[in-house]
Amino acid sequence: MNDTLNYLGQGFGVALTPYNLVTALLGTLIGTVVGLLPGIGPINGVALLIPVAYAFGMPPESALILLAAVYLGCEYGGRISSILLNIPGEASTVMTTLDGYPLARQGLAGVALSLSAWSSFIGAFIATCGMVLFAPLLARWAIAFGPAEYFVLMVLAIVALSGLANDRPLKTLLAALLGLFLSSVGIDANSGVYRFTFDSLHVADGIQFVVLVLGLFSVSEILLLLEKTHSGHRMVEATGRMLFNAREAAAVFWVNLRCGVLGFFMGVLPGAGATLASAVAYMSEKRLAGDGGRFGQGDLRGLAAPETAIGGAACGAMVPMLTLGVPGSGTTAVMIGALSLYNITPGPLLFQEQPQVVWGLIASLFIANVMLIILNVPMVRVFTRILAVPNWALVPAIAIITSIGVYAVHATTFDLVLMVAIGVLGYVLRKLDFPLSPVLLGFILGGLMEQNLRRALSISNGELGILWASPITLATWGLVGLMLVLPLWRAWRKR
Repeated sequence: MNDTLNYLGQGFGVALTPYNLVTALLGTLIGTVVGLLPGIGPINGVALLIPVAYAFGMPPESALILLAAVYLGCEYGGRISSILLNIPGEASTVMTTLDGYPLARQGLAGVALSLSAWSSFIGAFIATCGMVLFAPLLARWAIAFGPAEYFVLMVLAIVALSGLANDRPLKTLLAALLGLFLSSVGIDANSGVYRFTFDSLHVADGIQFVVLVLGLFSVSEILLLLEKTHSGHRMVEATGRMLFNAREAAAVFWVNLRCGVLGFFMGVLPGAGATLASAVAYMSEKRLAGDGGRFGQGDLRGLAAPETAIGGAACGAMVPMLTLGVPGSGTTAVMIGALSLYNITPGPLLFQEQPQVVWGLIASLFIANVMLIILNVPMVRVFTRILAVPNWALVPAIAIITSIGVYAVHATTFDLVLMVAIGVLGYVLRKLDFPLSPVLLGFILGGLMEQNLRRALSISNGELGILWASPITLATWGLVGLMLVLPLWRAWRKR
């Protein structure tokens, strides 16, 4: 323990140099702006800065501090459009829209933004402390998760989707199945067979996430605004109170602790990431709240749970990257590529061979999170000004930003047409009272489920027994059964 604290002290010596402090501050500002723009996301933000960092001759520890600060800043910035406009900045913030946007509609946009920033800070702080104390141990634990364990974990997440809408489980299930279907569009990676492409090469690589999320949420939101508002009408008025109070902080205190730990552990699992962590955190807190919660209608716990988990998972994803050389998320995969430019190989020996890089990064996570909370909370009043923009100006602005975000992916007009078509579908689903979040989560988890199922079956030569051969899979199947039985038991108790 003393050695760990000594190494951490050396890390703060690296992170607190004026050059690295300015680097972290610049990274947090860039990340917040990038996260605010729907469709760009932390992967693109980090990838764009790698050649810049290398071209300016930044030392490896400074380059990693810059990229990590951008990563955390994107996770902070992604919640802004989710709460104010009901447009998720990235996949992980889908759950934030469920209670964040209703709070904004009730005039509590400032409270929602400040509380989400605080929750994200708590989650990241818990996870960074976990990195210091348990990184090597957790890396060995994460190795125990193979393809079969990941597949069963995804099944658990899909089954738990029913917790998103207890009053309409059938619609939730159908929405999730629609997402699973959309994830299968494109060329089968193993056989090369075209699936549901209708002989169109434009969707041979599958439906892009940016196209789907902006179509479902942004375009459908534009159509709803055009339907129910008139020129000059404002979406919603923000109240004078911009910050959460002590009573509201106390109401989500235990939620922050539980979801911070949960997000950290989910982030440590390679491939799980912030998206799955936010979904599991939201579902678990909704079930804990039971009938006493107002989840989906503007419950502060429903906002704090995913935001805390996102902050925890973002930092937790650094653990497998540093200790095993295995990316914990798409963004950390890009960061591993950045290390390769400096001829640094992440893995168990990195802690001994490059301690200034590892511990400088860990110390900078503490500093970057403090910078983000200091920068973001005073900016809440500026962010909420978006709500004061009349719809005749706001709707075209959303349409322009959305179109640019989609066109920037492949520079093809087909993606724009597909986005509009998906937006019309999302509009119809919303009019029929279908939840959109399960569609998106089913789409995200569908690809992961298929990949891990095929890997597991290839390992076992097609034997399905591998899916329940380990203690982890058996325990997870038990949770799946519990998720299926609990609603039936509750219905029986009510009768």
